[in-house]
Amino acid sequence: MERKEIAENLKWKTEDVFASDEAWETEFKAVETEYGSYDYSRFDNKLSDKQTLLECLTLSDTVGRRLEKLYIYAHLRHDEDVRVSARTSALARVTALYSKVFAELSFIEPQLTALPDETLNTFIADPDFKDYDYRLDKVARSKSHVLSAAEEKLLTLGSDIMGGFQDVFMMLDNANLNLPKASYKGEEVQMSHGMYGVILHTGTAEERKEWFEKYYDAYIRLIDAITQTYYGNVKKNVFYKTVRGYESCMAMAMDGEDVDPKVYDNLIEATHGALPAMHEYISLRKKVLNMSEQHIYDLYVPLVENAEMALPFEEAYETVIKGLAPLGKDYQDLLRKGRSERWIDVCENEGKRNGAYSTGCYDAPHPFVLLNYQKTMNDVFTIAHEMGHALHTYKSTETQPYSKANYTIFLAEIASTVNEVLLLKYLYKESKDKDMKKYLLNYYMDTIRATLFRQTQFAEFEQLAHGKAEAGEALTKESLCELYYDLNKQYYGDGIVHDERIRYEWARIPHFYNAFYVYKYATGIISAISIVKRILTEGESAVKDYFEFLSAGGSKDPVSILKKAGVDLTTKAPFEAAMSEFKATLDEFKSLLD
Repeated sequence: MERKEIAENLKWKTEDVFASDEAWETEFKAVETEYGSYDYSRFDNKLSDKQTLLECLTLSDTVGRRLEKLYIYAHLRHDEDVRVSARTSALARVTALYSKVFAELSFIEPQLTALPDETLNTFIADPDFKDYDYRLDKVARSKSHVLSAAEEKLLTLGSDIMGGFQDVFMMLDNANLNLPKASYKGEEVQMSHGMYGVILHTGTAEERKEWFEKYYDAYIRLIDAITQTYYGNVKKNVFYKTVRGYESCMAMAMDGEDVDPKVYDNLIEATHGALPAMHEYISLRKKVLNMSEQHIYDLYVPLVENAEMALPFEEAYETVIKGLAPLGKDYQDLLRKGRSERWIDVCENEGKRNGAYSTGCYDAPHPFVLLNYQKTMNDVFTIAHEMGHALHTYKSTETQPYSKANYTIFLAEIASTVNEVLLLKYLYKESKDKDMKKYLLNYYMDTIRATLFRQTQFAEFEQLAHGKAEAGEALTKESLCELYYDLNKQYYGDGIVHDERIRYEWARIPHFYNAFYVYKYATGIISAISIVKRILTEGESAVKDYFEFLSAGGSKDPVSILKKAGVDLTTKAPFEAAMSEFKATLDEFKSLLD
């Protein structure tokens, strides 16, 4: 379907950011003229003066807000149809201008770091710096890891080059993978990343096996290039860790978001403790599906057939609103506002970016959500998920100043997952059909398996791989494949055949090029499970605390912000609660089988 064939009420309203592409171009030229060649040196080495520092931080916010608005519009328009070269060019131009301007402003952090503790503490306590107190506090605590102004500028200017490993992988993964054709429903069809996922869920045993083998054979053909690309990315991280004086790459990544490394350790420890329940689930799958052998490529086959919800978008959206009733009328009204004011781009069209996401900027009246909605259960949950992101952005932007509005990635997956868990529990409670109940429990267990256990497996792989490189060990295709294969056997147990090709799974994970990112999916669902339990048991007081969490943005460290919602990830309690939830869901599923 071409975009022009889609009804306007199913398209997001980019005019709320800029009235037209021409209006965007006018603003871009104005920002480029005003700030592209601005004399930022007037602040250089003068940040110990209160008024100069305030002026500098205000200027940085002003240009940041204008560039952010330009970027969001270009990003949205590009994703409507990625084939349009003018939109690709616009996105590249604003990205380049953003890099240029903030390279010029890169002196701010090192010069703040160079200030005496007494001066920094005075600024932190000064009400005139209330919008920047958390930022200044972070600077004060990270002084030992910030370099000189000249060195920081060099690192900033080199960021595009040092970040190129991800670009190389994406090119290998999308342009050079050369996936072949494979059998599906009696025909030879072209393999793709998206179709591979479809086959694992819906294909026959023979189709799943063929697609699995051909899919991984494509990565095996490129394994030398992918290994060197990944190793280069790890060495980049080791370089930054070394020059900034961190104990490890993991510690550096955690410090970047001001998260206690204890959270990472708690996650891996708790997941190891819950592996017997995971092994029990894997073995149960084999029994329910009546398989003599269960393979890795069988893990996505639903345990219950013909329980799908095929809802038109409007009906699906109303179901989401009803499912999120425990969050209160105000939350439901915001969901309705998002639909009526066209925050959402609903339908798939030719050239549109695939997948789903939520994004926004401080000076847009609302966030935006991209969907490619299909009438499936998974897409109903995607609505809940992405609107969770959107309303988190909406509340943070509404409540916080620009300098504190952006919440960290560590917090980003929590609100979205809260919505998913609440929706699932609503559907389970409302359903009178035993097969639908089993389907939902299976869906929940698979969500926890994929989001908690699988992502923790990835997180442990990253930690161990970086640890080898930090110790001076070269990462080879043999060592990386052996490391991953051993973890796979540990996480899935004896109820499954550990196919040799699964050794290469690490080679297809794009998130590994943004190191120590994936653990946040796991902590996100762990936090969401505790939040939902509290909302459903305590009601209004828990909802009030949850709204405080949604409204906190990045006003302090994310672990403290999460405590507003009643979750403390520096303790073992939320991790144990999530593992107990998985085991209880497994037991409930087994009782329905009986």
